[in-house]
Amino acid sequence: MITLFHCMSARSFRPLWTLEELGLPYTLQMLPFPPRVLAREFMKVNALGTVPALVDGDVTLTESAAMCHYLATRDGPTDLAIEPGQPHYGPFLNWLHFGEATLTFPQTLILRYGRFEPPERRQPQVVDDYRKWFLARLKGINAPLDGQPYLCGEQFTVADISVGYALMLADHLGLADSFPPAVLAYWQRLQGRAGYRQALAVESQTAQAQGVPPTPAPLAG
Repeated sequence: MITLFHCMSARSFRPLWTLEELGLPYTLQMLPFPPRVLAREFMKVNALGTVPALVDGDVTLTESAAMCHYLATRDGPTDLAIEPGQPHYGPFLNWLHFGEATLTFPQTLILRYGRFEPPERRQPQVVDDYRKWFLARLKGINAPLDGQPYLCGEQFTVADISVGYALMLADHLGLADSFPPAVLAYWQRLQGRAGYRQALAVESQTAQAQGVPPTPAPLAG
């Protein structure tokens, strides 16, 4: 049985969404944020004390994009991953990692220096600079999305989940009004997917059942 360790709205939402799209059985373990402080026993799973963490037998993963790729190929080919030799294989890998490395990174700085640091350590200039940096990087996906529903054409893949989480986080930060038109339409399409809606519902229901405060923690890991 797959176990996913997750904080509300954290990067672990990517594999949670993937699990729901695939219909795989799993156990969701919700953690308070930050788990390295409030759930010290989690350090036995991930020594960094950060989520995500996914355990599947003797396999433990701590990178959200890697989890998505792993789950989409774990039991053989699925529609959520593009295989070597197929059209869009290169772009698939590029967008899978673009979501984390290019789009999520600047938002962690916005969150840290705009919300999570104590008032005396906040840096409005850093927040503004990286807000602009993030919005500029959206040009990278606006062009390919102009005229096709998903990043790899007609096929929805975990690359869309990777990028979609970055857009979800940006929406939490109030940046959606600044999305380019094709990106905004794409984000609206992603929110309409049954797998996305089910992941949100499972996250909320499990947090309540496990007594975890429903406070968004997008910087969790």
